[in-house]
Amino acid sequence: MSLAAPPTVDHRIASRSRNGDLARTLRAARERLSTRGTAAPRFGRELLAQHAAALRAASFILPLPVMVTGFGLSIHLGPVHAALWTLVTLGCYLALVATARKFGAEPVAAEALERWRGLFLTGHALTGLCWAYLAALDPAQVNGSQFGIFQFTVLFVVVASTAMISFTLQLVVPLTFALAVVFLGINTIAEPDPGHIALTAVLIAAIAFFSLVSEILRRSALRAFVHQAEKDELIAELETARVISDEARRRAEEANLAKSRFLATMSHELRTPLNAILGFSEVMEGEMLGPLGNATYKDYVRDIHASGQHLLGLINEILDLSRIEAGRFTLNEEAIELVAIARECLGTVRIRAEAKGLTVRSEFERDLPALWADERAARQIVLNLLSNAVKFTPRGGEIVVSVGWTAGAGQYVCVRDNGPGIPEEEIPIVLSSFGQGSVAMKSAEQGTGLGLPIVQALVKLHNGEFQLISRLREGTEAIAVFPQSRVLEVMPAIDDPDWPAK
Repeated sequence: MSLAAPPTVDHRIASRSRNGDLARTLRAARERLSTRGTAAPRFGRELLAQHAAALRAASFILPLPVMVTGFGLSIHLGPVHAALWTLVTLGCYLALVATARKFGAEPVAAEALERWRGLFLTGHALTGLCWAYLAALDPAQVNGSQFGIFQFTVLFVVVASTAMISFTLQLVVPLTFALAVVFLGINTIAEPDPGHIALTAVLIAAIAFFSLVSEILRRSALRAFVHQAEKDELIAELETARVISDEARRRAEEANLAKSRFLATMSHELRTPLNAILGFSEVMEGEMLGPLGNATYKDYVRDIHASGQHLLGLINEILDLSRIEAGRFTLNEEAIELVAIARECLGTVRIRAEAKGLTVRSEFERDLPALWADERAARQIVLNLLSNAVKFTPRGGEIVVSVGWTAGAGQYVCVRDNGPGIPEEEIPIVLSSFGQGSVAMKSAEQGTGLGLPIVQALVKLHNGEFQLISRLREGTEAIAVFPQSRVLEVMPAIDDPDWPAK
């Protein structure tokens, strides 16, 4: 029974959650996926950030091949020449690492990404000039085959290390070593030595191979970023849906609780005028203060009294359910006889059942122990079940009321009829507040749809279980089960004549 409006999607909820982090994550994920298949600005920033991080991590390793190469050059070309080349090359790598550190130290705008990419490529190109100088040296003019092997080994290691460290920067290997390839080709043409030609061919093929490997690794990294973005978007969407759902549920619960509290406090205001209507209509119907003088007035008074009683019953049901939902229905528990209560309720509805031509039978278990429960609630449970059965069972039908043991040593009360039954798919509707099935809609004795929800709530307050079993055109069976913990055990009599004296 909820008066809350249907929940609508409020996107401001997502913006408020987690101080806006969720909304920013969602927008970023959609931005990343907006240019699928290409490096969107967000992906370009991440690729450059990964490249800069790799350079910073390798800053202690990069000088090692330079210094080893310088030592080798000092053997073949002399210390002065080697020292000058070493200083220049170390300076180029130092500038490249400094660029990487600066990139990681400050936020980078999307429009500045191309400038930073150009700076990184320029730095690599400068280091490439240094290695191109090594490639331009003709082994025949320096130290023959020994220098050729040294030259091949150094360039191969440098190409491989550059490809592994800087693969997230597109075209870094071809741009860095393009001039070295040119010089290697010139030397090969100028000095057609078979051994030198073989080493040069292998080195040029290695540059091409590592260029391809670097591009494959870059695309793999890009796909990893795309997959991460898809996961971020999915998580953000799920989080948004969860937040909206939680907020909508909270609003519905607050509205339902406010409604229940309002109705629970309206008992006096609603019942007071109804009691006056019922009391005065009874006085007028009985003509206690004198005749009405017109038979039609008497009929009107009877109608007023009947309508007031119907309205009072409706208000009582609404208020009872509201108090239960608001948590303000307290059980006044005591030892009760479930069979005695069922027998009293049968007497109450028997007149209505006989007027409708219904047969009412009882099947009560003998010697049932007392039950620890609220007598008023138990009576309302049985009355509601009987009233429903009388209301919807057609003329000439049969109603059976049973009270007995359950398999779990608890007690149950069952009301079974052979009426039209309830379609299986309508049972959840019938058990909901104000819910009515198709049979109730067609019936001339429509009710409020609160009888079974009240029974279900009262049974639950007693830690019990309510079951509604029905088949279309076969009848309905309503069972209220009270747990074994509420059955009071009968203590055996104490057969000890000296007990009071002890």
